[in-house]
Amino acid sequence: MSTTEELTEPAERDEPVASHTSRRRRGIAVVALLLLAGGAFGTYRMLDSDDASATREGAAARNVPVADVTYEVLGEGTAEISYRGPGDDEAAVVTNAALPWKKTVSVPVGAAPTVHVTLGEKGGTASCSLAVHGRHVQRATATGAFGRATCRSEAPAAAEGAR
Repeated sequence: MSTTEELTEPAERDEPVASHTSRRRRGIAVVALLLLAGGAFGTYRMLDSDDASATREGAAARNVPVADVTYEVLGEGTAEISYRGPGDDEAAVVTNAALPWKKTVSVPVGAAPTVHVTLGEKGGTASCSLAVHGRHVQRATATGAFGRATCRSEAPAAAEGAR
């Protein structure tokens, strides 16, 4: 008994199986691409953050001359106070600061020491003063609701007390 086999073409695959496999591969590729992009962005942000920290701390590490600046706000109640801190262009802000308030910081030579005082809606009176290396430079007074005062000095020169 002989058997004859007929060659038949393989059964056609259903389109959904092929399409499903293609979609799965595309999905995996998209996820891999997103993970890669996210990792690159995260690395960039981390390095950028490190650069910003290095810039702030770099002045001290490079022995950039600084001037001792004392900010003082006299009055009663509370106020919002912003002042130039130890960074080159950074402003530190203290909200609802209890008065009287006083702060001494080392400001890089060449940066203008500045303190701003803003009273709340209850008003009152508050005065700011600024001293560089213990020498009084300026005083200003804020009065009334949302009153403002600013004390600012020329940037101390390197010869005026850089350390």
